[in-house]
Amino acid sequence: MFSNRITELFHIQYPIVQAGMIWASGWKLASAVSNAGGLGLIGAGSMYPDVLREHIRKCKAATEKPFGVNIPLLYPDIDKHIRVIIEEGVEIIFTSAGNPRTWTSQLKENNIKVVHVVSSSKFALKAQDAGCDAVVAEGFEAGGHNGREETTTLVLIPAVSNAVSIPVIAAGGIATGRQMLACMVLGAEGVQVGTRFVASEEASSHLNFKQAVVGAAEGDTQLSLKKLTPVRLLKNKFFQQVQEAETRGATVEELKVLLGRARAKTGMYEGNLDEGELEIGQASALLHNILPAADIVHNLWKEFQEGLSNPINNSKFNYEG
Repeated sequence: MFSNRITELFHIQYPIVQAGMIWASGWKLASAVSNAGGLGLIGAGSMYPDVLREHIRKCKAATEKPFGVNIPLLYPDIDKHIRVIIEEGVEIIFTSAGNPRTWTSQLKENNIKVVHVVSSSKFALKAQDAGCDAVVAEGFEAGGHNGREETTTLVLIPAVSNAVSIPVIAAGGIATGRQMLACMVLGAEGVQVGTRFVASEEASSHLNFKQAVVGAAEGDTQLSLKKLTPVRLLKNKFFQQVQEAETRGATVEELKVLLGRARAKTGMYEGNLDEGELEIGQASALLHNILPAADIVHNLWKEFQEGLSNPINNSKFNYEG
């Protein structure tokens, strides 16, 4: 039986966290990951408060295992989301995109374990000082909204692990068990996986998007919209429009107009691969199939264990997950 500070903190079997991704991480995905022994997260970033409440209740009905909610702190109705989380008795929350000091103390008062996503050692220390139980150190390779520092996972994990005393969860570009092993050798005690779980049967993202993800090659994603909030996107017609606008020096306001409303929903949830905003990580280049979430968890752990038992002889391990 594997045990470390992350498995003990969340009462889970494997130190594998499914990222709370917008338009992908509903109750079906979260409960499937939790039932498989990892920690499933409901992605509240694309949900109104009443929708979040519905997903929490459905997730409770679908699993007796621990699960959590991921919530961006810059969300307009953050106070309503926090109220729903407290009222529904959610025990684990992952926060991102904001100052953890604002809500962590209130969440802790309600016996909620708090983990904050960071992109640098500086922000990791702030999260620790705010009372967070752990941090997710997310490298430049990650999909969706990203840090401005552009620090890669291979550099970020040891830097953050050396800076804080609370447990570190690695994120950014992780889709295989051997990558998981590498991150834990560097000081992480668990991993958060996003892109691999987007290409799962239970993810609520559109099949068109899932197929585009598993069809992506190296170099098919790029960090964009740095004048607003940096986000890694799959290259498509919308991405090219953004690139052209940024090349000619478009202002923040012009970029906001181009981004418009519901671009992410259009692409990732409704499946419009031309006009939608397709947020995904570099790990998409490693994926070739859409699998049940439980298979993804078990494949990650199986390869991690094989690499751990014989890392040299297994250096050519063929990843099938």
